[in-house]
Amino acid sequence: MNKYLSSLSVLVVACATAFPVIAQDQGDAKAGEKKIAMCIGCHGIAGYQASFPEVHKVPMISGQGAKYIVSALTAYKKGERKHPSMRGVADNLTEQDMADIGAYYEAHGKVQGAPELAKAADGSARVTALVQKGACISCHGDSFSKPIDPSYPKIAGQHADYLFVALKSYKSEGHATWGRSNGVMGGIAKQYSNAELKEMANYLSKLPGELKTVPQSKFR
Repeated sequence: MNKYLSSLSVLVVACATAFPVIAQDQGDAKAGEKKIAMCIGCHGIAGYQASFPEVHKVPMISGQGAKYIVSALTAYKKGERKHPSMRGVADNLTEQDMADIGAYYEAHGKVQGAPELAKAADGSARVTALVQKGACISCHGDSFSKPIDPSYPKIAGQHADYLFVALKSYKSEGHATWGRSNGVMGGIAKQYSNAELKEMANYLSKLPGELKTVPQSKFR
């Protein structure tokens, strides 16, 4: 086995063990629809921007995997992801609430019968090399919309500025209100300069994906 394949195998095993296995009841999308009042004020407005820790669009979560949403909310609740607003939301959610909200957003705006996304087109030679360096496909799938584990995010088509801020947050250490603790993603992100992370974020944002913002005009 050559060095690249050996390294890739180690990374795949690390990815499979780096994220917590979340035990929760089966999510109920209909129940989740009644629990998203704290979500739609940001995630239900197309183009809505957050201002912390810098200005960026809030992520699109309609069409995101349910188990990833549960994993992310759990990380905010535990303080593994530091963000005062999201910590405040997550603190008030039970495991069942998270599962229901995840089920709701996974189904929200999904087009029945839509074809599975194909392998992502390569970017420039430079971006392709950057993506290969991080072995991003090994966890997020070759379309970047079919992760190998449902607790990992779909990232194709996500807002570039959000992806950039999220990637930088894995490099952040020692801040009380900002940063993300994850051994694998921290190790990967720290290989790159911020300029390189921005290049990758711009590439990923232009790929066809399943994520969207479905406008929601009223609180439930």
